Amino acid sequence: MLENLVGQPASKSIIQDIKSNKFPGAVLFAGSSCTGKLTAALEVARALSCNGDDKPHWLCECPSCLRHKALNCSNILLMGPRDCSLEISAAKDSFIKSYRDNDSHLKANRYLFLRSVRKLTLRFSGILWEGETNLSKLAPLMEKINENLELIDFPRQLPPFDETVKICGELEADSLKLESDFLYDSIPVNQVRNMEQWACIKADEGKKTIIIENAERMQVSVRNALLKILEEPPADCVFILLTTQRNAIMQTILSRVRTYNFKERPLSVQKEVIQRVFHNDYFTGEISEYLLTYLPVPATKLRENAKTFVNGIFHNNIPDCDTVVKDNQQFEPRVELKIFLNGIAQTFRPLMNTQAGSEACAEAVKVLRECYENVTLYNQSVKAALEVLIRDLSKINVMYGRIFAGL
Repeated sequence: MLENLVGQPASKSIIQDIKSNKFPGAVLFAGSSCTGKLTAALEVARALSCNGDDKPHWLCECPSCLRHKALNCSNILLMGPRDCSLEISAAKDSFIKSYRDNDSHLKANRYLFLRSVRKLTLRFSGILWEGETNLSKLAPLMEKINENLELIDFPRQLPPFDETVKICGELEADSLKLESDFLYDSIPVNQVRNMEQWACIKADEGKKTIIIENAERMQVSVRNALLKILEEPPADCVFILLTTQRNAIMQTILSRVRTYNFKERPLSVQKEVIQRVFHNDYFTGEISEYLLTYLPVPATKLRENAKTFVNGIFHNNIPDCDTVVKDNQQFEPRVELKIFLNGIAQTFRPLMNTQAGSEACAEAVKVLRECYENVTLYNQSVKAALEVLIRDLSKINVMYGRIFAGL
């Protein structure tokens, strides 16, 4: 159990509680990004449903564990926003290399790629999306992704190499479209209500597991809707909330869950994770940095473009938003927009040593956050959001005596 969770002390407490039947019906996994919270949550779900003799070892071959390992199981609901595309690209790269070289990691990398895609598609379960208005647009894309997944899923023999490369390329592109066009940045309240109805139906076998990622991003209405079922979870159902900001979770929710704290792992351990998971023996940085190497536009270029963008605003050389979007490849995946806006925020740091500068920076950060939310929450085009951002930053600059012009 939790064999794949490398260098994380929280695993000992989780294993002990499961083996002693003391694992509660509602828990919170809290810790910074790339600390293994989702890996642990999915492994807990597998362990609680395992019906094999060697339970719940990762190599267990019981039907339940095989479905869980491929994330092709019916008793998991996965909710909440996540940047999935970079992990999918990294997993695809590892899988294709293993298949090309016919190396000993092929089976593991096959699972890695299948799971990376399904970490996204599970968030589009028909159970959660029942009653949604845009199902007519979502359904054909989901159908295509699921058909391609089936072609490379266990126990089917893999197609010839060139055909597999084509299938994986389509899965990568379609997953990016799915994430960019349909994945909410905050869970809609109707999905929580759909989830609650499902949770109250007795499981056919094992336990149902509801995983809510980035729980700190839930709106107040969603948090309130969760409170009652978290207080008295159904007997055969477990709720696992994941967060990078425990302090942002409502106290009424914290009082209803047991918290397992996930520690930041040393660089040496993160390198081991990259070696074990992605079978890359050469990268020497952090996990988050490794995933960023799969960005279509390098993070360094995004930050440089951000500096050019903001300098243009404050020196009366207003950027052309069509050109900005094109130069940054449409800001797809959306994590590129986050890096770009963070790059803008970083340019304000030299002004933080004065009161006026601090106030101006606070206002600027506010409009940067609004720009991101306009795209991710309200589906505004990136071009339109950047046009609003230019207007708002220009106003702040004038309001504070063109304070940013000195940058």
